[in-house]
Amino acid sequence: MSKTSQTQEPRSELEKAMDIIIDVFHQYSRREGDRDTLTKSELKLLIEKQLANYLKHVKNKATIDTIMKDLDLNKDAQISFGEMMLLIVRVTIATHEHLHEVEDQQHQHKHQHQHHH
Repeated sequence: MSKTSQTQEPRSELEKAMDIIIDVFHQYSRREGDRDTLTKSELKLLIEKQLANYLKHVKNKATIDTIMKDLDLNKDAQISFGEMMLLIVRVTIATHEHLHEVEDQQHQHKHQHQHHH
C-alpha cells in the first residue's frame, strides 16, 4: 500500500499518524470535483465522520460555512490538504488544552494523557 522501500526504518507512531491524516483526507477528497481538494460537502462529511468527538473541545462551534470560509485561504471554494491541516492543527491544540483542563480538575498535574483506542 505505501511506497516505502524494504531498507527503510519502520515508521514511528507519529509517521503512522501523519499517513493516516493523508489517507483520511483522500478518502473524502476523491468523492467529487477535484480529487485532491475538498468541496464544502466533502469537508462537511469529513468533519461529521472524523472530527465529531474532538470538535466538541473547540470553544466556538463554527458552522461548516464559517469553517470553510476560514480555511479557504486562496478563496477557490475548495479546501486543499494544506488548508485542511489548519483545521487539524486547531482541533488538536484545543483537544490538548482540554485534556490539561480535565487533568487539572482531577488534580493530576503530570503530563500523562489517558488515550483510549
